[in-house]
Amino acid sequence: MQNNIGLFLAKRAMLSPEIEGYVDSVAGGPRLTYKELNAGANQTAHFMKDLGVKVGDRVGLLMMNSVEFVESFFALAKIGAIVVPLNWRLVADELSFILKDSGTTVLVYGGEFAKVVKTLHDGGAEATQVRRWVHAAGTSGLVSDAETRDDFAQSYAALHDAASTEEPEIGAAEDDLLYIMYTSGTTGLPKGVVHTHNTAAWASITIAATNEIRYKDRYLQPLPLYHVGALTPMTAMIHLGVTVVMMHTFDPVRTWELIEEERITTMLAVPAMLNAMMQVPDREKYDHSRLRWIMSGASPVPVKFIEEYAKFGIQIQQVYGLTETCGPACLISPEDALRKAGSTGKAYFHTDVRVVDAEDNDVKPGEPGEVIIRGKHIMKEYWNLPEATAETIRNGWLYSGDVAVVDEEGFISIQDRTKDMIISGGENVYPAEIENVILGHPEVKEVAVIGQPSEKWGESPLAVVVAKEGTIDAEVIIGHCKGKLAPFKMPKSVAFIDEIPRNPTGKVLKRLLREQFPGPAPD
Repeated sequence: MQNNIGLFLAKRAMLSPEIEGYVDSVAGGPRLTYKELNAGANQTAHFMKDLGVKVGDRVGLLMMNSVEFVESFFALAKIGAIVVPLNWRLVADELSFILKDSGTTVLVYGGEFAKVVKTLHDGGAEATQVRRWVHAAGTSGLVSDAETRDDFAQSYAALHDAASTEEPEIGAAEDDLLYIMYTSGTTGLPKGVVHTHNTAAWASITIAATNEIRYKDRYLQPLPLYHVGALTPMTAMIHLGVTVVMMHTFDPVRTWELIEEERITTMLAVPAMLNAMMQVPDREKYDHSRLRWIMSGASPVPVKFIEEYAKFGIQIQQVYGLTETCGPACLISPEDALRKAGSTGKAYFHTDVRVVDAEDNDVKPGEPGEVIIRGKHIMKEYWNLPEATAETIRNGWLYSGDVAVVDEEGFISIQDRTKDMIISGGENVYPAEIENVILGHPEVKEVAVIGQPSEKWGESPLAVVVAKEGTIDAEVIIGHCKGKLAPFKMPKSVAFIDEIPRNPTGKVLKRLLREQFPGPAPD
C-alpha cells in the first residue's frame, strides 16, 4: 500500500466498515461509520476533480471542525491536491496573505465565515488568486446554505450529493506534498510549513508506537483542525480504528457532557482548556470513568493542573511538538506522568531529540540548551522560503528555537522560547506581528511585545510602547490593532516607557521587560 493519507481512510473503511468513524458533537449531527465517512470523502474527491482541481493544486479549507472538513482533507489527499488549512480566527488581511502566498485557487468555506469570504472575493486579484468558491453548509446542519451562500459560491452539499461514491484514482503518494500549514514567524509574516504524505504517515506511525491508544477507543477532538495538534491526531485515530467525536468549538461544559455521553476514553486539550474544564462547578456529576488520559501540550502544563486532575482520577500526559514536526517530538509516559510532573518526557518512538549548546554539543543535566529534533515526520520545507528552511533544518536536524533542560534520567523540560513566542489559549502569537501593526500608528516611536502570565489564557500579549512625543491613550493603541489582528493576537494591555532596553547590537532585551512587567495580565 502506498503512503497516501487518503488511502488511510479507505483502508480503515475496508477493515472496519461498521465502526463509527465520525461523530458530530451537536445533537442530531452526523454519526458516520468508516464506510460512510469514506464514501463521503470519495464524493468530495469526485466533485473537486469536476471543478478542475488537479494534482498539486492548492485548496484552502476555512471551516470549523465538521464532517465537511474531514471529507475534504481526505478527498484532496486522495486526488493529489495540496490542502491549505486556514485559521478561521484570522481577519481578511491575514487570510489574504496566506491565500496569495500559497497560490490557493479553490476555497471551501463554512457559512459562519461568509462575511470575511465576501470581503476576500470582492477584493479580486489584489486579495486572492481563488477562482472557485465552495460554500460548505447544510451537510452538518449548523448553518443554512440558502441564507449564507453568496451568488459567486457553489453549494458543497449540492456538489457532494450529486457525486459518485466510488474510489477515485490516487493522484499522489510518498514524498508528494499533502498540506501547507501556516505558522507565524519572527519576521511577522506567516510561514507555510510543508508536509508530505510520508511525513504525515510517519507522524501517525510514531504516535501509534508511543501513545497508549487502543482499537475502538473513543477520542474527543476539541482543538481546531487548522492546528497540527488536531489534524495529526485525527489522522492517527483513523489509522488505528478509533472513533473521533468532533467538537465544532471548545466548550468546557459540553466537553464534560460528551465525555459521559460518548464514553470518551482519550482526548487532547491545551492547558487553557484544562483550566476551563476544572472551573465547571458541577463537573463531578459527569461520568468520566472511561477516560484514561488527556494529552496536553502547546505550552508547558502547570504542575497544579496535573495534580488536580490526578485527584479527579484523570491522568494528564504532557506532550511537546511543533507544526514543523507534524506534531510529535516528546511525550511523558503514563508511568512517569505524575512522578515527573512538569516534564514533557522523552522522545517519541521513531524520533530523536537532543538538547544542545551553541556548538551543537549535548548539554549536561540541568544546563539549558536548544531542542533539536530528527525523524521521518519532520517537515519537507517552508513554502517558498529556502533560506528559512536551511536555517531551521541543518544536517537532518530541525532546530526548534525552544530552550529546555534534561535531568539525570533523560527527561526533558521545556523552559523558554528563544524566538519569544507567546502561547495564548493554545494559539501561537508572535510579538513581531503585533509590533509591526502597532508601529503603523503615527504617534508610536518604538514598541516591544512580551507575554504576561494569565490564569485564563496561559499568556497574554502586553505592548510596551515608546511614544514619539507627548502621551497616547492605551485604548488608542488597542483600537488601532482592531481589524488588523485576529482577536487572540490583540494586546490585552499597553504600558508606556521612555526607552526600550537594547543590547549593544540593538536587539531588544525582552528579558528585562519581563522583569519590569511581570504581570499577571488582565483577563
